[in-house]
Amino acid sequence: MDHHIIVGLDAFPESAAAARWAAREARLRDAALHLIHAEPWPLPLGIPAAASDARRGWAETVLQEMADELRRAHPGLDITTQSVDGPPAASLATGAATADMLVMGSRGLGSVTGFVLGSVGMAVMHTTERPVVLVRSGEDALPHETEQHTRRDVVVGVDISRPCDALLAFAFEEASRRSCPLHALHSWPPPQFYGYGSAYDPGMLARINQSATTGLDQALRPWRDTFPTVEVTARTPMGHTAQQLLEAGADAGLIVVGRRIRRSLLGVRIGSTTHAVIHHATSPVAVVAHD
Repeated sequence: MDHHIIVGLDAFPESAAAARWAAREARLRDAALHLIHAEPWPLPLGIPAAASDARRGWAETVLQEMADELRRAHPGLDITTQSVDGPPAASLATGAATADMLVMGSRGLGSVTGFVLGSVGMAVMHTTERPVVLVRSGEDALPHETEQHTRRDVVVGVDISRPCDALLAFAFEEASRRSCPLHALHSWPPPQFYGYGSAYDPGMLARINQSATTGLDQALRPWRDTFPTVEVTARTPMGHTAQQLLEAGADAGLIVVGRRIRRSLLGVRIGSTTHAVIHHATSPVAVVAHD
């Protein structure tokens, strides 16, 4: 399979930041970059054909201008563009079916800090099983080394109660490419009635923490062996998982979280931790689907 990265492009600053992030990622992976703009079709009744032609011309201009900018910044990078008619979520998911990853911009609105993921982004997340990376416009304000991401750390949230090989493979590979540390985090909730009378038992908390530490070490061990040059730190704090990840990843180059693949009539569900991280993180977030 040829390595390539898909970017969903529109006119918003977050989209441009996503394209620039994806170009740096493509250089790291020695992969091609494919920019896609999807236009809903058919247009609502009453909108003349001339308006449709104008929209197509605008889309081609947006795609070409971004491609030209990225070619200047990354000479030799294989960049292609495509404007498609159809539901944006379905079009992006189809384009990403054989890609290394799909990269999209995600927007902070007004005084809200962090990601505000729109209906298209959420629908894509529900549709594709490829890794999806969400990038905010603030990423463009950070300094970057020539032709690659800054060497900020990678943070991964690990649920030791479920298989997570796909999640850890992605996180270790990203840290290896960047030659940066990887921080693995598994948090556990305080026991019920924690802090009340006999339920406050430091020995019990120590036993829970030791069990979590052992479980996380076991999950990481084969990946440490596979990527011996990656510097790994593992933490098992007590507390809310999403809050712990947001704090640990505040200055990270990438936060990696998981989404379980569910092939049923109930559809796809994004867990509460991943949902909170993608809506409130300020760093780029990779959502990795796994069994």
